[in-house]
Amino acid sequence: MFLERLVGERPIAIPISHSESDAAIRPAAPIFVYDFFSGCGGASEGLRAAGMKPVLGLDVDHEAMATFAHNFVGATALIKNICHLTTSEIEYLFEKERVSPVLFSACAPCQPFSRQNRQRKEKDSRVSLLKELARFVLRFRPELIFVENVPGLQTFSEAEDGPLQELLELLDANGYKHSVRIVEAREYGVPQNRRRLVLVASLFGEFEFPAPTHGSGEGLHAVKTVRDAIGHFPPIAAGTLDQSIRNHYACALAPQNLERIRAVTEGGGRRTWSEHLKLDCHKGLKGYTDVYGRMSWDRPSPSLTTRCISLSNGRFGHPEQDRAISVREAASLQSFPDSFEFFGSLNSQARQIGNAVPPRLSEIIGRAMILHVRKYLGQS
Repeated sequence: MFLERLVGERPIAIPISHSESDAAIRPAAPIFVYDFFSGCGGASEGLRAAGMKPVLGLDVDHEAMATFAHNFVGATALIKNICHLTTSEIEYLFEKERVSPVLFSACAPCQPFSRQNRQRKEKDSRVSLLKELARFVLRFRPELIFVENVPGLQTFSEAEDGPLQELLELLDANGYKHSVRIVEAREYGVPQNRRRLVLVASLFGEFEFPAPTHGSGEGLHAVKTVRDAIGHFPPIAAGTLDQSIRNHYACALAPQNLERIRAVTEGGGRRTWSEHLKLDCHKGLKGYTDVYGRMSWDRPSPSLTTRCISLSNGRFGHPEQDRAISVREAASLQSFPDSFEFFGSLNSQARQIGNAVPPRLSEIIGRAMILHVRKYLGQS
């Protein structure tokens, strides 16, 4: 077992009763966020909106970290593979006498656990990334841990004794209480159909997930739609940029692809094409009907991928303009604020957005974590 191997390499810290250390934590202190596998900072953006303070963003992607550094002035943006990072290298970022609760966000790349992944997962080096978090948990004992990933992480772990199960064993052995749930992002105000696995672990006690804020039930807000998210942006043509809006650029389209999108109505797909527009690879194929499709104005968008600004890679066509959604529109569908700016190549920006934790989701979870801490400390 992975946990046993870790014990052999370094003694597991003896679980402490948090009642012994309560006096050291200042009730009014902000929660400090250390964002492992931060990417561009989707989790950090939401946790900051909830009232927390991002301290560290760590990722191996240079362009994503350029985005993080620009949007989180004052936080450290560290470009390094976590496998090659020692705990001593980031010790200077922690208070010597801790008075602020610490949260570790560890939203590792989800591709190894996605249904779309066709590779042999056991050979994907990204599978082990979540295990690397263990070294830092043992060294710094954060009061809170937040993990977001695709639901397939849970299935993968149960079937193959994978990284999630091993992390849960580590948490159990070190005094953490953990809660795991599959959530629908649209039920928390994200204008997108996106099912995610969320893990929250705490040294304070059992965490209670917040109730949905959006849906059709009594007292809930209406689910956010594509219109709510991108309806306010000025129209642009394929291959053009509106310089008055950050990242409002839509990819250029070849003449035949422009003809294809013009042949698709709102919410429709390639099934309405004339024969001369059909690709040979799609003829007689019942699947992949979302490619070259348009979004519907009054529904949440489909789940955004790392190719979310490409017309040929999903239902990423604008509901009425003859183009794929722009970088800015993709960011809005992920619930990033309009002030959040992205850097790097277009492909990189799309990848950053598709990989990101929807900020609105992490904000709602973050608010619940703040209430969780205050309740424990008697400050509710």
